[in-house]
Amino acid sequence: MPLPLRPIAALGRTVLALLQGAGSLALFGLEGLSHLLRPPFYGRQFLAAFLEFAFYSLPVVALTAIFSGMVIALQSYTGFARFNAQSAIASIVVLSVVRELGPVLAGLMVAGRLGAAMAAELGTMRVTDQIDALTTLSTNPMKYLVAPRLFAGIVALPLLVAVADLLGVMGGFLVATVKLGFNAHAYASDTIGFVQTSDVVVGLAKAAVFGFLIALMGCYNGYRSKGGAQGVGSATTSAVVSASILVLAFDFILTEMFFSR
Repeated sequence: MPLPLRPIAALGRTVLALLQGAGSLALFGLEGLSHLLRPPFYGRQFLAAFLEFAFYSLPVVALTAIFSGMVIALQSYTGFARFNAQSAIASIVVLSVVRELGPVLAGLMVAGRLGAAMAAELGTMRVTDQIDALTTLSTNPMKYLVAPRLFAGIVALPLLVAVADLLGVMGGFLVATVKLGFNAHAYASDTIGFVQTSDVVVGLAKAAVFGFLIALMGCYNGYRSKGGAQGVGSATTSAVVSASILVLAFDFILTEMFFSR
């Protein structure tokens, strides 16, 4: 191949590889979702994944949400005090937490915790031929391993984000009333009066999408891993990085869809 054409060929191979990966991921996700609509449903697998998503991830998400709400209140006060607009702090805190920081931070924390765990678990099962053994035992691996995790992510993360929203707003309330000297009743009234039902609903809808993406990337990278221990490590890293990027990318897409008007 002539030297001037080599960069173009390399770019073409990269684009084709990206398209192939995106198509493979989409087919994997659709297949996993399709198994949710057909029996049997493995309730024990779903419950175990749900507990990992919702219960065992609660401490790290709760701490992240509380301190994020506190920081938003402090930073908002520092900026708004220059314009004598301190009364807007309550609205800024509740909107920031409910619309963006609650779903996004919870998604990133869960992606780091569970995306890696799912990829490592399924990757280990793949390289030790346990997934092939399930097929030998007439058990569909997608239905047994992937579908319950996808469903758990869709159901559990909105519940986790609802708690994170409450704790984040509470963190801002504590800083505003204890440190900054706001009237507690007035701050609470401003918070309740400003937030709308659509803000909460869209934030929870974002969380459901993020939960699906986190479970999808963890299962996809683990299910397709190969090459022994090194392959499992690469799958774990890819799961966390790709899930985090998709959470941020889809946050922009969903925000553009619902809040840009």
